[in-house]
Amino acid sequence: MIDFYYWPTPNGWKISIALEEMELPYETHWVNIGRGAQFGTEFLAISPNGRMPAIVDREPTGGGEPLSIFESGAILIYLAEKCGQFLPDDPGGRFDVLQWLFWQVGGVGPMFGQFGHFNLYADQKVPYALDRYGREARRLYGVMDTQLAKHEHLAGNYSIADMATWPWVVTYKRNGIDLAGDFPNVRRWYDALKERPGLRRGYDLGKEGRKALTTGPDEEGRKNLFGRS
Repeated sequence: MIDFYYWPTPNGWKISIALEEMELPYETHWVNIGRGAQFGTEFLAISPNGRMPAIVDREPTGGGEPLSIFESGAILIYLAEKCGQFLPDDPGGRFDVLQWLFWQVGGVGPMFGQFGHFNLYADQKVPYALDRYGREARRLYGVMDTQLAKHEHLAGNYSIADMATWPWVVTYKRNGIDLAGDFPNVRRWYDALKERPGLRRGYDLGKEGRKALTTGPDEEGRKNLFGRS
């Protein structure tokens, strides 16, 4: 059994989708990031960066004491190796997946996140920030579109790289991205993946909690999420 520390956000969905796709047994522990649960002593012992998702595998690969892991990319690699799926064994296939996974972790997540913050949640519109992060988000969509013009999925076969990236594309409409017109290969990939039963189950975990993503956090939530004093 895996203890899964979660809140329904793009980074949380990465792991809920993976757990469902891999059919690994897990128990959900809700980390209400709008109410500061990520700063609690118990959670920080598992995730010292004070961010979810995190997991504790009570029966880790190779045996031994329960193993805690934070950072979504590390969790995805661990789970893929644990179940023997979605991360090839051969070096070529493995590093195809890993490079696209790290592309998401180092590029898509931070840039899409900053663009979404300044576009949807900032107290005031900052033209420089919207231009900088908007251009970079669209550049990354273009990189993805070029790759998906040649491959069905980011690394050929469906993998943890797709599981990591798909949740960050979910907000394309709210951020004014025209997938069909500007990035048709991303549109095809996005639509195909959302029909996967495992992905849908993972994305729907805590569906009611997603309301905060569309209505915006309250003042307490803004303090906890955005570091406002």
